[in-house]
Amino acid sequence: MWLIPVVVLVLGWFAFGMIFNLRRGDALLRWLQSGLPQIGERTTFRWLGTSVVELVINQAKKPFRRVETLIVLVPRDIPWMWLMASLQGRRDTLVFRANLTTSLRVDLELADPSSWTGRIALTQTAQRGWEGQPYDSLRLSAPRGTVAAATTTLAELSGPMQKLALHYWRFSLRREPPHLEVHIAIPDRRSDAAQFVGAFLELARAVSERA
Repeated sequence: MWLIPVVVLVLGWFAFGMIFNLRRGDALLRWLQSGLPQIGERTTFRWLGTSVVELVINQAKKPFRRVETLIVLVPRDIPWMWLMASLQGRRDTLVFRANLTTSLRVDLELADPSSWTGRIALTQTAQRGWEGQPYDSLRLSAPRGTVAAATTTLAELSGPMQKLALHYWRFSLRREPPHLEVHIAIPDRRSDAAQFVGAFLELARAVSERA
């Protein structure tokens, strides 16, 4: 007899989690699309399951060549996946990945060790043998012998970075595409989407000019 209540609970959880994520994702999608024309006129999007929305601009305006935006939501539809995500400290995340028209001269990874995505990034850089050091409340990693240059680059980018977000879970610069990758908390939809996307555009321009 206990099997029926368990099945009903799991199915109810799945339905609630799926509907919650779909509604939240659609709302964020509509909000973002009001600002994305600054980057490119033609945007394609698709749902990857019930937890990730992917938006791609293949013909982006300078300084971009291509921009991929991901709305990564906590997997609320599967109880055990939601529990695991909660234990890992996962939060709803907005990701920008950009290929720029200018090749960069620096590789660096700035990450929050307390965040799920930041821990993954720092693990990857450690496996590559990169050097690391504290940077404010975050952790900066760069190839051996380039940490000082990475620190200088971040100092030069601090103004545009703060306009986009006050806290970063991950900020990456790469010589190879994607040249710029940003992981931040989902922005407040009561703010101006055009201003938010404009701040990302300003950051990308600063990266192209200074990095």
